[in-house]
Amino acid sequence: MSRSFEELARATTPMGDIVLRRRLEPTLQVDIFEVMLGGEGLMSSLITDGEEALATIGLAATSGDSLHVAVGGLGLGYTARAALRDSRVVVLHVVDALEVVIDWHRRHLVPLGPEVAGDPRCELVHGDFVALVDAELPLNAGAPMRYDALLVDIDHSPRDLLDESHASFYEPAGLRRVVAQLQPGGVFALWSNDPPDDEFLLALQSEFATATAEVVAFPNVLTGRQSTSTIYVATSAVSGEPTS
Repeated sequence: MSRSFEELARATTPMGDIVLRRRLEPTLQVDIFEVMLGGEGLMSSLITDGEEALATIGLAATSGDSLHVAVGGLGLGYTARAALRDSRVVVLHVVDALEVVIDWHRRHLVPLGPEVAGDPRCELVHGDFVALVDAELPLNAGAPMRYDALLVDIDHSPRDLLDESHASFYEPAGLRRVVAQLQPGGVFALWSNDPPDDEFLLALQSEFATATAEVVAFPNVLTGRQSTSTIYVATSAVSGEPTS
């Protein structure tokens, strides 16, 4: 098959067919990996600044050493890799609803597979992150754990959902269940492809001690202009401290 395009894997999922492909980006003449879900582009290795910023900004707000961290959404692994580059992280649980995506990493079909799946601190967990939080179940396959940080990149934004069943996760009751998965003073960070959402920020502020929305700008190599993502960062109350 020509180097210009190669389909590496395909599977049928409840959300539609998912396809992993590699293609030559003609403008830059570099190979990129793309994931298509239901015929639409889901993620690409070409621009990963937002996914990496989710981990770096979220962990920068996290205090202490020997951090236990969970990532909601594995994808191509850029959030997980950025988290593993923080030497304070001793346990990383990465939860993905699609078992085939985990398999891609374990079979090294994606560029970061060896680095992410091969790190002894990292456990890849098959499960619906939102459903696990809603049920207040452990996010990992082993013993229950409360986390120092939860880093979430599942939906396009709190309003632009991959699955309508996720809607309640972004409401105050759902965010209250997120708090229950965190250590006191723990951090919840969320990636969004949309500008800051005032209504969602108010929901965060109703359940967390602090909550902010940071716009991250980065160069778009295809358009020659800047693109942006929003990273929400919320910190749970320490013992006896009221929420805002």
